[in-house]
Amino acid sequence: MLLTTAVMLAGCSGGDFGRTREDFRNDDMHRWLGAEATGSVGLRASQFQLTDYERQLRDQAYPVIEPPHSRPAWKAVFGDYQAIASPWRHKVVFDRTAYGRALIDEPHRSDASRYSQLIDDVRDDITRFEPFYATAARVLELDRKRNASMAHVSQLSPRERADAVARMDENTLIVQWVQQCQERRISSYRWALERLVVQGPDNIAAEADRLINELAALAANPPVTTQPVNGVAISTRG
Repeated sequence: MLLTTAVMLAGCSGGDFGRTREDFRNDDMHRWLGAEATGSVGLRASQFQLTDYERQLRDQAYPVIEPPHSRPAWKAVFGDYQAIASPWRHKVVFDRTAYGRALIDEPHRSDASRYSQLIDDVRDDITRFEPFYATAARVLELDRKRNASMAHVSQLSPRERADAVARMDENTLIVQWVQQCQERRISSYRWALERLVVQGPDNIAAEADRLINELAALAANPPVTTQPVNGVAISTRG
């Protein structure tokens, strides 16, 4: 039963809070993100190999796309890595209460430890923000150059053009996917903090609130912009 429970994982919209086990890692372990993003909106995936920056973009995207974590330490010993449905495919309404309910319901030594877990999760998201967008900026800039260069490539085959376009679509949708999940995580963190304050008031709540506001300010002004792909634009609504 424990193994079965540990391997369950949902998307950024909620569900079981899974974490990646290191022995599942390989260079292209997150390649599926691009195929899932494009496939969910009716587009094909690129057959091109990933560039170093594209691989890094997917590796940095996964911890944000994965649901925020709140669970006893014993669950972390089980392998529970699974692919996650993109927000454009996933039809379940976003449940902003899932993270907070897990945080409150699971055993903790004290109310302070619940606040500490929340603070750690928000701080982790803040720490991930700049590296992800630095990589995203590089990838999207190289995609602009790729798009411009196709007009000058001799004997570019239809298949090569299609794969190039598909890869650019993948990269753009992954950035939009992360932006959606960032907004949803912030909403989940706010709900959790509000309930913690009601159930176990503590002065440490002010630090949690400060960090959530800091993360929200970052997410509200992302350093890169993307264009809609196949009619898909960023939406934070569940």
